[in-house]
Amino acid sequence: MPDETRIRKEIIEAGKRLYQKGFVASNDGNISARLDGKRICITPSGVCKGDMEPGMMVVVDGNGNVLSGDWKPSSETKMHLAVYKTRPDVQAIVHAHPQKATAFAVAGLPLDKPTLPEAVLALRKIAFSEYGTPSTNQVPEALVRVIGDAGAVLLANHGTLTVGTSVMDAYFKMETLEHFAAITLYARLLGGERELDPTQADELLRIRREVFGKTDA
Repeated sequence: MPDETRIRKEIIEAGKRLYQKGFVASNDGNISARLDGKRICITPSGVCKGDMEPGMMVVVDGNGNVLSGDWKPSSETKMHLAVYKTRPDVQAIVHAHPQKATAFAVAGLPLDKPTLPEAVLALRKIAFSEYGTPSTNQVPEALVRVIGDAGAVLLANHGTLTVGTSVMDAYFKMETLEHFAAITLYARLLGGERELDPTQADELLRIRREVFGKTDA
């Protein structure tokens, strides 16, 4: 069983990094992690991710019912729970609004071209989810239709979401996603990116699986 104290500390660390890097502003964003098969630890609503403390975390069950914690859970709890139900391999989720990746989401431009080996190795692929009103069932319903085995999702006119085998794994995927978005933006300013051919992309996925042992989130 995961160490709940450690998970709370990792959520706080990831929240600080998100805020310091400008991936979130004000009280934006949310982070969660599985504690076991029935409980999820998630960030509180209305709190700056750079100012969280361990006692602020909220523990909910698979239906979003609060099991412990004095704060209200994130307004995007439904989105997190939907991903956990759809992807048993996912142990943690980070939702944020990094500027460049979110700009692609707002522009309706997917980041689905295999151009950078590091992005393929880290994220496998990046899905694009249609718009849904935040905190409603529209967001999770749209998300689960497209997430498949992707490591990251662009949420149209909203932000981004990454999944991982741990809180920090999901956080680092958010860094990779934003870095990839920046490189793609610069490449398009220079005339457009060059895609890897299918054989090269497949070889990267083989390396991801066989060399790095990444067969899940």
